[in-house]
Amino acid sequence: MNRYFADFHIHVGISESGKWVKIPTSRQLTVRTILDTALQRKGLQIVAIVDAMSPWVQQDIGRLLEEGSLVAQAGGGYRYHNGVTLLLGAEIETCEETGGMCHSLLYLPDLPAMQELTEVMSRHIRNIGLSSQNAHMPLRQLASIARSHEALFVPAHVFTPHKSLYGACGPRMSSLLNDADIAAVSAVELGLSADTVMADRIRELWGFEFLTNSDAHSPEKIGREYNLLELASPSHSECALAFKRLAGRRLLENFGMDPRLGKYHQSCCEHCGTIFSASPIQPTCPSCGCAKLVKGVADRIEEIADAPDGLHPATRPQYRYQAPLYMLPGLGGKTLAKLVDQLGTEMELIHAVSLAEIERVGGRRVAAAMAAVRSGTAKVQSGGGGIYGKVGLP
Repeated sequence: MNRYFADFHIHVGISESGKWVKIPTSRQLTVRTILDTALQRKGLQIVAIVDAMSPWVQQDIGRLLEEGSLVAQAGGGYRYHNGVTLLLGAEIETCEETGGMCHSLLYLPDLPAMQELTEVMSRHIRNIGLSSQNAHMPLRQLASIARSHEALFVPAHVFTPHKSLYGACGPRMSSLLNDADIAAVSAVELGLSADTVMADRIRELWGFEFLTNSDAHSPEKIGREYNLLELASPSHSECALAFKRLAGRRLLENFGMDPRLGKYHQSCCEHCGTIFSASPIQPTCPSCGCAKLVKGVADRIEEIADAPDGLHPATRPQYRYQAPLYMLPGLGGKTLAKLVDQLGTEMELIHAVSLAEIERVGGRRVAAAMAAVRSGTAKVQSGGGGIYGKVGLP
């Protein structure tokens, strides 16, 4: 068995032919630049593009296959320059009869399988070229489609307000899906504003592995959250086994942001933007009196929790707090580029490079920030209302 760093939720901004795929997302995020960034800068071994249902993305993948940059591998997925595995995913929006909307991730082993899904979903989605579009169906119907295509089925950022299973649709997965659908759920993505401690307050989630992914809309945000898996090889089928802890394959650790850094961690007023520090939230904003409030992830979990704080299933992987390097005080883009050029990828900087070497290249303040993140002593200013939190030195 080998160990692999993986980010299963990355967006394409634009195709190489100039077609928009995900709005708003950086124009720099093409299939090719995602793979180059993962390989050369980030140090990830597995990445999943979740816009592969778009015909424009499929054309770009086909072009990389034709030129030999991508090679199909046994077990599903594609190897890029023999250094990083590309998995194919699709983020799809569903809508319940109550009006609540939810995002889900479907993963398939190869391009022909994804093209079949495109054909089916184009009957429901008006613009199949754009990612994360509304499929005009409830979650249970999408779950049935996922089962019929033997897709890996992962509810995305499940506590986020506006468009998620628990954040916008219902207090329980079982209120939206039948037993067969729930059994087909491969894993659950936490989102940037929640961690394992928070998510395990929902007892029905104890039977699922948690994924911590970047949901990257720009190159620097690739790998801001990621997973460590133990697999025989970096393929679609091996990841499927790991999600269910089968045949010795497993998810070893989640590396995620402190949830207080997430932009939806705390509740806020939709009118004036006041972020609430007290819990539970009041029916009106204490600053302006407005009743239009956005319930943050922390308050939503507290509202629907049915398990005591601090309890976990015995097999739950360790959740390790990480602050993305671009968030560290004193670490600008030029300094980070110098660190990567001289010392190795971001994964190597985070996990392996000595603080002495980081100080030699990046300076004392950058080394101090890295030390604080590694030791868990960094100060965190909570985020909310669509604004990310901040990292400070102790």
